[in-house]
Amino acid sequence: MFSLNRIVADVPNGEPFFTARMPTVERLTFAEAARWLVHAHAYDTSGIKTGVEGDARARGGKVYPLGVGWAGNLGGVFVEGRTLRETLLLNLVAADTANLEIDDADAPAWCRPPCAPGGAERAPTGVRDLYTWQSRRLRLHFDEAGVHGVVLGYGDPLSSRDRQHREPMSAWRRSRAQEKKLKKTPIYLPREHAPERSAWRGIGALVADQAATAQGPEPADYLRPGILEWVARLVTEGELDSGFMIRARIVGARYGTQQSVIDEIVDDHVAMAVVLLHERNRRYAEQAVAAVGDADLAVNALGDLAADLARAAGADTEGPRSTARDLAYGLLEAPYRTWLAHLADIDDPYAQRTAWQQQVYAIAGRTGDQLMAAAGNAAWQGRTVQFKNGTEWLNSSLASKWFRAALHKGLGRPGLDDQLRETDASPAPTTVKAPA
Repeated sequence: MFSLNRIVADVPNGEPFFTARMPTVERLTFAEAARWLVHAHAYDTSGIKTGVEGDARARGGKVYPLGVGWAGNLGGVFVEGRTLRETLLLNLVAADTANLEIDDADAPAWCRPPCAPGGAERAPTGVRDLYTWQSRRLRLHFDEAGVHGVVLGYGDPLSSRDRQHREPMSAWRRSRAQEKKLKKTPIYLPREHAPERSAWRGIGALVADQAATAQGPEPADYLRPGILEWVARLVTEGELDSGFMIRARIVGARYGTQQSVIDEIVDDHVAMAVVLLHERNRRYAEQAVAAVGDADLAVNALGDLAADLARAAGADTEGPRSTARDLAYGLLEAPYRTWLAHLADIDDPYAQRTAWQQQVYAIAGRTGDQLMAAAGNAAWQGRTVQFKNGTEWLNSSLASKWFRAALHKGLGRPGLDDQLRETDASPAPTTVKAPA
């Protein structure tokens, strides 16, 4: 029997400083122990574990690293509605959903005969089998007051390669390295989340259909989660109104040190109208993805401005560039989420995109002015800087000019160009010659 630290993930191994359970977990109630048991099956780390009796993989009472729990391999995605009932129904994928394979014999773990530990790997039969996959073997030690110890071992093995037809709650990416190794095309692996990248910046992975990521006859580079394909079917067939709001919730874990510890947890969401998933009306999805491109362009321009100002002052450029980019993404996140939530409020997504570009231009312009004001006299005076095409006297004035040009080129000074065209098209003013 071992400490409950082995299954309670919020107790950092060796560094129990930022936890309310310091230094160890002595006891759990039965309800909390049940929750951590489910968590262990889903997200348990790799590493050396106890060899369960009858496990042929055990050597000296131990089983050496075999990988993380099943959900730890995934870039998890599920759909949230306004209520628990809506959430359950939105994630209750029909058996005839396209690209999803569910065998007639599919059943959860508790409806299957008990299986011995360490058996040969088998393919899951469908979502019920996969959602209850026993990736670990656990024994809880308890008394009438609760649970006080645990034995944790490896359970049923399962590779994550090419499970996109069985697992609907993850996006998938094409692996050319695996294709080359196994001489098979295509091969897909789960598309994991990047903790440093907010969910709104990855909206393309959620709303882009398979055709949008395919290169001609080549298979698609990415597949969106099957759960969103299911919601796309509901809105396309008219079961959901186009303005129905959902939250695409992303969850996942990033592991470190040979997957023996959890380094970071991802938990984020994007609120959007289901029209973005409509299979025959892609206008809204296209503008939503393009709007992230507008934000990326402004962020890059601000990063370049910060680097140029640092260069003009004779300072290092990478630190200021990174800081400016982080600041810009932070300033654009809330406006984009609000804009996306109201994208379907009018029938013209292109007008909504223009409004977004105006907002991005204004936010980036104000931020650029702040960077200019903070640059100091050294950047204002400038210095001679070596570029690829020769030398240039770079100061804050020239850096600002380049910055505004980049915004103008990428965003077209939205709204202002229309005003200028109207001014150019208006009749020329009549000139009255003053009397001598």
